[in-house]
Amino acid sequence: MTAADDLDWWDKGLCAQTDPEEFYPDKGGSVLRAKKVCGACEVREECLDYALANNERYGIWGGTSERERRRITAQKEALG
Repeated sequence: MTAADDLDWWDKGLCAQTDPEEFYPDKGGSVLRAKKVCGACEVREECLDYALANNERYGIWGGTSERERRRITAQKEALG
C-alpha cells in the first residue's frame, strides 16, 4: 500500500474545514485562496501524492492546479 492508497490523512486536511468551492473554481477563477489553505496544511504532501496517483483532473490538490500536476507527471515520466 502506498501513501496515496492510505486515506488516514484525508480528515486532517484543512480543506475539510473550508468551502469546497474554493478548491474547484470556475475556469479562469482564482486559485489563490485554495493554495493559501494548502500551504498551511499538514497533509499537503499526502494530498498531492493521492492526486498524482489517481490522476485527479480537477481542483486544487496538495497546493497544485491541474496544469501543475500534469507538469509534475510529465517530469516524472521523462526521468523514467
